[in-house]
Amino acid sequence: MTAPRDVLLKGGRLLDPSLNLDGIGDLLVRDGKIESAGGTIGTPDGATVIDCAGQVVSPGFIDVHCHLREPGREDVETILSGARAAAAGGFTAVCAMPNTDPVTDNQAAVGFVLKQGRAANAARVYPIGAISIGQKGERLAEFGEMVGAGAVAVSDDGKPVVSAHLMRTALEYARTFGIPVADHCEEPTLAAGGDMNEGFVSARLGLKGIPAEAEEIMAIRDILLARLTGGHVHLCHMSTKGSVELIRWGKERGIPVTAEACPHHLSLTEEEVDGYNTNAKMNPPLRSLADVEAVQQAVKDGTIDVIATDHAPHHNDDKQREFNDAPNGIIGLETALAVNITWLVQSKIISLATLIDRMACAPARIFGLPGGTLRRGALADITVFDPALAWTVDPAAFLTKGRNTPYGGKTLFGRVGCTLVDGRVVYQRMG
Repeated sequence: MTAPRDVLLKGGRLLDPSLNLDGIGDLLVRDGKIESAGGTIGTPDGATVIDCAGQVVSPGFIDVHCHLREPGREDVETILSGARAAAAGGFTAVCAMPNTDPVTDNQAAVGFVLKQGRAANAARVYPIGAISIGQKGERLAEFGEMVGAGAVAVSDDGKPVVSAHLMRTALEYARTFGIPVADHCEEPTLAAGGDMNEGFVSARLGLKGIPAEAEEIMAIRDILLARLTGGHVHLCHMSTKGSVELIRWGKERGIPVTAEACPHHLSLTEEEVDGYNTNAKMNPPLRSLADVEAVQQAVKDGTIDVIATDHAPHHNDDKQREFNDAPNGIIGLETALAVNITWLVQSKIISLATLIDRMACAPARIFGLPGGTLRRGALADITVFDPALAWTVDPAAFLTKGRNTPYGGKTLFGRVGCTLVDGRVVYQRMG
């Protein structure tokens, strides 16, 4: 499908922190790129006009961490269903983690993900290649071939890189290609057998806990290895107060470390596990209120650069097992914006402009991706949303195949109206 010649987004609140842009005005898209933004723009002949009054028009959101399950688990998600769900959540691009079956650890696998992403004709899909062959943590995958095929980063997410030597080598190698190494920070001998955060709640429920130190030990190791190598380490799904302090320490010293947090770690605590709720089981686990508050402040002050979903769909039958047998992970593409607005913006922890930076501008900048701006000449990847619109989460209505969310039945604020990729409307909410 080709982009319409012209699209005029009329009368919205144009909000782009990368340009210090915040005001009511029009935005014109021409040939898939942003032609102009701001003021009143006359309607070109034949243009598609979208009324954005009362809505925010921002750079399209970019999710640097999601699991699309294809190849191997197409029963729980496909690249098609995931890309459509992403568009419905306001994401114009997503980065697909490599823990598929087979693992995305070579150029052919990277090419497959790109091909399926293009065919989906929804949000852009950028593959992340594996750090190690088969994610076994033994031998490096061929970074150069994967980057040449289109990989934008490397990660063994789902599994920590246990070997410090392998992680050092990965950082050195990735530096030559200018890509980040995204690591799942977990010291496996401390976390082994754990089902939730270690603390009073785990003791009360009789569940084996995972201490915060399991994350923090690996976080500081990775930061020190980034200092040693000069390689860019990106720390995935940070969840503890201690991790925030370590990241801040690294950044103060100019170490090339960036970090992400997830909406669930910014909104929910370990108390959500009460009743052995498997939709509150994830890795890293939901933490204490003090941890949540520390991570929220880190998003506010920029210690945490990016908010990423860690979208992880599972089959309902798998989540309906005993708590310690159920898999980790929740879906997040279609709730991320609303969760962030409800818990962070409405409570005045961060501004809407800061949220857009963490969801759009910073992900593009850190991962070297197109988009993330409304600058003239940029790709017309745009999200239009109403930050005040209340809605009740109904997992059955999602475009993702997954239904595993702790937000089901909750009333949230903030809903996407439409999503444009390359100037094409790839999602428009009905009603």
